[in-house]
Amino acid sequence: MFSITVRDHIMVAHSFRGEVFGPAQRLHGATFVVDATFRRPELDADNIVVDIGLATAQLGEVLGDLNYRNLDDEPAFAGINTSTEFLAKVIADRLADRVAAGALGEGARGLSGITVTLHESHAAWASYERPL
Repeated sequence: MFSITVRDHIMVAHSFRGEVFGPAQRLHGATFVVDATFRRPELDADNIVVDIGLATAQLGEVLGDLNYRNLDDEPAFAGINTSTEFLAKVIADRLADRVAAGALGEGARGLSGITVTLHESHAAWASYERPL
């Protein structure tokens, strides 16, 4: 299996509901380093997994919809705990939609999966992996 990973970051504000979240129930900020890994079993006709420039640009656009936002105010997340794990899935699903729409080029249609990892810090991160 071949893969490439591109990286960006987002800064958000949010709060959580539930005792398990302790002080994070209050509004707080989070900065996530975001890695998006694209996989395929064989390289395309150009001997690449996907165009790194297109992958970087599309990740940036997906993150742009979340960056510098209070996620508690976003209608798409009403009543949802926007945990690190949840946000990894949101980003992976939005990237998958862009692959399906052709935004990463025709060669990207041969991708078999995407994994998105959000790094909360140097010591903790969460990932979501999905097939295409």
